[in-house]
Order: sequence, then C-alpha cells, then structure tokens
Amino acid sequence: MRGEAKSRRASTVAAALLVGSAAVMPHTSKAAAPADLAYRNGYVYTVDAKDRVQQALAILNGRIVYVGNDAGVSAYVGPRTHVIDLGGRMLMPGLVDGHMHPLTGGASLLKCNLQYERLTIEQMQTKIQTCLDQTRNREPDGWLEVVNWFQEAMLPPGTVTTHAVLDTLKTRRPIFVRSSFGHTGLVNGRAIQLAGIGKSTQDPPHGQIGRDSAGVPTGILDDAAQRLVDHLIPPASPEDDVRAVKAALGAMRKQGITSFMDAKASEATLAAFATVRRQGELTARAHFAMLIEPVEGAEPQHVVARLMNLRQHYDQGAVTAKPAMTVRNVKLFLDGVISAPALSGAMLESYWLPSDVSTNAVWKPSSNRGPAVYFAAPVLNPLLVAVSRAGFEAHMHADGDRAVREGLDAVAALRSDWHHTNRHPHCRRGVPRTAGRGQGA
Repeated sequence: MRGEAKSRRASTVAAALLVGSAAVMPHTSKAAAPADLAYRNGYVYTVDAKDRVQQALAILNGRIVYVGNDAGVSAYVGPRTHVIDLGGRMLMPGLVDGHMHPLTGGASLLKCNLQYERLTIEQMQTKIQTCLDQTRNREPDGWLEVVNWFQEAMLPPGTVTTHAVLDTLKTRRPIFVRSSFGHTGLVNGRAIQLAGIGKSTQDPPHGQIGRDSAGVPTGILDDAAQRLVDHLIPPASPEDDVRAVKAALGAMRKQGITSFMDAKASEATLAAFATVRRQGELTARAHFAMLIEPVEGAEPQHVVARLMNLRQHYDQGAVTAKPAMTVRNVKLFLDGVISAPALSGAMLESYWLPSDVSTNAVWKPSSNRGPAVYFAAPVLNPLLVAVSRAGFEAHMHADGDRAVREGLDAVAALRSDWHHTNRHPHCRRGVPRTAGRGQGA
C-alpha cells in the first residue's frame, strides 16, 4: 500500500508498501488478533471490484487483515500495534513497474541531468556548463557524463546537434551526453579524439557513427557505437552502484512502486542490490532480467551456466510480503529503435528519409532497412529453448517489424520444440519514452 504521509513518517509508510499484493480483507465480527500496524483516519483507496474507499486498514505478519472504518480497526489495535493517523491522506495499493532500469536511473539522479527538458542549443549549453563549473576539480581530464537529454524535442524542431555544440563550452574535459531513450549519445571533440574515431573508423556491429556529408564523425553515436567511448569512462565503483540503488529506491518510494523488474540487469546490478538488502534498505520487491549479449548467443549452454550461477547466488526464493530479490528472467535486444535519428530498428522495408530539414522536404525511400537482427534466427531459437528449459523467461526488445517478426518466430519455435512449457517469453515492442518516462529499452 502507498501512504502519502509527512516526511517524518517516511520509514513507517515504507513498511506499508510491502503489503501491496495482499488480499483486501473485509471487517469481521470475530475476535481479532492485535495487528502489527494499523492506519486510521485516511482515504483508503481499495481498488476492489466496486472501487470502494475506506477509512482504516490493519496489517498482521505482512498481510492485510482488515479494511473498513475507524471504529472497526480498533479491534485490531493492541499494546504493541503501531498506529498511524493518516490525517485524511491517501493509502492505496502499491504500484508494480514491469520494465525499468533502476541502477541506471539511480545513477542518473546523481549525475549532470538534463531532466528530459525541451531545450534550445543555448539552454543545453548553459545547463552543461553549470555542471562543469560545479566540478572544476575534475579538469582537465575527468569525464563529464550528462544524462536524460531529450534529443527528439530539441528546440526549434529539427535542430541538429553535433560535437560543435559541446566544443564551445569552457572546458578541456571529455563530455558524453546520453539521450533519454538510451540508444544515442553525443560526444565532444575531446572525446572523439580520445576514442580514436575518425573518417576511416568503421561502424561497429549493431551500431552507427554519425557522419556529415564528407564522412567526418559528427559526435553522434547510435546504439553499439556508444561503446567506442563507453570503455574510456572509468566504471562505477561498487560504492557508486550502491549509492545509485539507494537513490533509485528512494525515487520508487516517493512514487509508490513496491515491485519492479530490472529489464537489463548485470552482475554488478545484482551485487549492488544484494548489498542494499543486507543493509536492510531494500524497500521494493526486486526482479531481474539478466542481459544476454549477442556475442554470447552462439553458446547457449555457457549462457545457461552463467545464469544458473547468478540465480543460485542471488535469488531468494518464493515471493513474499517482505522485499527480496529474484533472478528468473533474461533480456535480449533484437534491434535498436525506429525513431530518428537513430533508425536502428530492424525493418522489413526501407526507412523513408527527407531530402533536407526544411518544411518543404521531399520524403523518399532510402536504402536503409536498419541493422540485421542482433540475434540471427539460427542463434536465437536454440538460445530461447535453452534458457527456457533452465527456468528463465525471456524478455526481448524488438522495435522494428523485422525484429518483431523474428522474435515471434523464435517464440513459435520454442513452443514447437517444447510444447509443454509453461514459460511465457515476452517480445516487447520497444517504444521510445517521452519526457519524464525514462528509457525505451
């Protein structure tokens, strides 16, 4: 349940979040066992079949044992019952987020953050310069990572960004600006130089380097091309990851999220959440879909061995009222995104592109159908069977229609090969999120 209490009650309200999946119990005239926790004088939104609103609620051993009026809850109040007066505030079932990236999101809250805002180039430069000024002790070589850049909504519409936008800033530091939907980055000239990206640099598999009409890199890096720079940035330390997890959980509590699935988890993610859990600060049920890279796909048994080891080490068993961790899902990216400027979704037909950026542009079919599906069918099909037999459910990102088709073909192959399975692979049509909604990945 979610309680919007004052900040001094935050820890108590967080405890109430843990019972969001419990059944709503009606008032009973039987002698009641004293509850552990009771809420009264509130707006208790039950979301039951009749959408009823009550005043009070009681919890015993992590389960809701009473929902009704203030008079009725008194029967559940004993000498050790912790009673919270909601003061008319709302209490409601906790929210379940089935697709998020909490470690990345938490880290974003701690970095230079453009907050998904619609910005002109000048406004973007001002915000990044402020971040640079606040961290001058990292000159001249410390990387500045900027997150949540709403690339598609730059003002005025049609604005094109290149490394020149960043090169005018008062710094010698390398800069990496990450788009809010996670599939595109913008780097400055210093970063291009450090990465050794030039006119002759080939596009990496599953990625694209933005270039001008002369073939010179513009600073835009799509999908896997971002890794040309990523590996130069010092990785987050375990302590950094723990801080990011705590920031993410804090944001979830404020929004009433009591359960979530991390849709692109790594072993570092699991380690950070496990540390927070041991410290007694895990405040939501945490489910993890472990990322499988395309390069791993050709050896499904090695993939399964890695997954089984992680599950044995981190999975805490059956889901209960108390927050815990499960490792029972896998994540596969079949392509990128169909949105411009990335155009990295795998399509059945060619993308239509404008002749220029003017309002009078002529749209014509191009030769670009996006990349090949990242997991080719001869790799994807046996991989899906192997992970499913090991007890993991697949969560596949597929944005372009060719990727969607091949993902569904793989599900059909799984069902044909193993028709008794109760596993439910999920082929997710990836839709880039809008401002304030996070990554579409």
